[in-house]
Amino acid sequence: MSYHDPVLLFESVDGLAVKQEGVYVDVTFGGGGHSKEILNRLGEKGKLFAFDQDPDALNNVIDDERFVLIPENFRFIKQFLRFKGVKQVDGILADLGVSSHQFDIPERGFSTRFDAELDMRMDTQSDLTAYHVINDYEEEELSNVLFQYGELRNARKMTSEIVKARSEKPIETSFDLKKILQGFIPKSKEHKILAQIFQAVRIEVNQEVEVLKEFLLQTPELLKKGGRLSVISYHSLEDRLVKRFIQNGKFEGEAEKDFYGNVSVPFKKTGKLIVPTQEEIKKNNRARSAKLRIAEKI
Repeated sequence: MSYHDPVLLFESVDGLAVKQEGVYVDVTFGGGGHSKEILNRLGEKGKLFAFDQDPDALNNVIDDERFVLIPENFRFIKQFLRFKGVKQVDGILADLGVSSHQFDIPERGFSTRFDAELDMRMDTQSDLTAYHVINDYEEEELSNVLFQYGELRNARKMTSEIVKARSEKPIETSFDLKKILQGFIPKSKEHKILAQIFQAVRIEVNQEVEVLKEFLLQTPELLKKGGRLSVISYHSLEDRLVKRFIQNGKFEGEAEKDFYGNVSVPFKKTGKLIVPTQEEIKKNNRARSAKLRIAEKI
């Protein structure tokens, strides 16, 4: 099963300002596209660590003595780098969201195109599946998931319909779910709204918001002074968290100030927000919502 072209490949790796003998981390290895480009720019003494919790990613291991793949969730980045004897690095790259490969495997349940069991786990060993979210969550909890992570205005009505349907029999497949919610999906916006529904459930199943926050909070300590953070996000919730963390060193409120009123933040942004060109979007539809932010450790 092929992995599609990485989004914003050169822009995100350019953002790392790769040093020949530097140590780098690609926390979302996937098909290895970003990792290969980083290795192309590293010298013989450079080192690249990559993270991916999806067992399928193990099939793409790069045969290069400068490369190490850690088959874990990147929320544990500091712990596993320490285990490898690494305390600080020169750059960290993250390409958030689901890989095209995961969308293209019907049985994983990520795609709205296929009828599959409600799964959506990036880590196939995890206990929480989309089936549990849809069938076992309390009505208010499920409504919050659809509203916050899917940005669906009629989340409450949708949830009420789901609860009514599941009281008669379990909702087992992606097409079951689509059928139940058909009344909320006008034909003209079918793809968009279904994508928002599936996105919301997927984010909950994989705890993506919590993972992103935990990861970002570790980056100031992990990066050397002048080290770079390069993050590609695909929806506004993620992008907001990345933007606020780069600006303020936190997710809520204003940046910390010292006794003299000087702002104390771990990063400075380098350049403006980067989005894909129309040409890239034509070649790779997945790129259409991508946003790249790059920051340098102060």
